[in-house]
Amino acid sequence: MNAQILLLYAGLGLVGGAVYFAALRVSVSFPGWRLIAAAAVARLAGAGLLFWLAAHSGAGPLLAALAGFLAARWAALRWVRSLPP
Repeated sequence: MNAQILLLYAGLGLVGGAVYFAALRVSVSFPGWRLIAAAAVARLAGAGLLFWLAAHSGAGPLLAALAGFLAARWAALRWVRSLPP
């Protein structure tokens, strides 16, 4: 597998993860459980689509997308922990 393709999928995973965790941050303040549940389903569907597309390109792109997604998770957790209570 070409290194440029793997970097592309890692970047795609990073952007997808950033969008996922930004949407999670926004959705915790939604009123009502139905809106929160709909936002959760939309987030999971988006992440599932991202990984499904990566999986169709092979194991390498799938793992690269996962690494990017986990990097976005790490960055989101670092940012949340730095916020004042």
